[in-house]
Amino acid sequence: MTAEVSTFHPLGDATVEDWLAAEQPSDGSRLELSLGYLYMTPPPTGSHQYATGELFVALRSAVRAAGRSDLQVLPGVGVKISTAFRTAVIPDVAVVAADAHRTAFESHELVLAVEVRSPGNSRDERNTKIAGYAAARVPYLWIVELPDDKPAKFCGYRLAESGYRQEVHVTEGETVSPPSPVPVEVATALLR
Repeated sequence: MTAEVSTFHPLGDATVEDWLAAEQPSDGSRLELSLGYLYMTPPPTGSHQYATGELFVALRSAVRAAGRSDLQVLPGVGVKISTAFRTAVIPDVAVVAADAHRTAFESHELVLAVEVRSPGNSRDERNTKIAGYAAARVPYLWIVELPDDKPAKFCGYRLAESGYRQEVHVTEGETVSPPSPVPVEVATALLR
């Protein structure tokens, strides 16, 4: 007797329009859309927000120093990754090539996505977001891991032909120049 396993996963009923119309939770949780399913992540921790703030400041300073008025650095904004695959996310920090005064941004406007991961983020959530960014052809991705009682990890990726290529992988304490639309240095010791 043989068993057959299906890897087909039907899309949920929620659309990008449903996500845009939904009210974001008032407690700091984030409502995102993944393959047609709305899901909520818990409010970020203080250490998560601290690291996010440090990365935001580093990027904003670098964009200004490069004289790139076409780029905006924004914390926690909505990005419509795919209408067909019913996916929309909220990166912790986004660098967009668009006017900042919007409710949500199109995937082609997202130049760099920064994700700060805390122990509460699920592996499925992480993998789905990375796959979404790659499918949307977002040129740069940074991921910061903040494990409990261990040094922080920083990874910088550049989009390649078939997905992301890791160009930087360091542990807390090193200063790096990750792939980015502008030259930038990140002092990983300041992420905690």
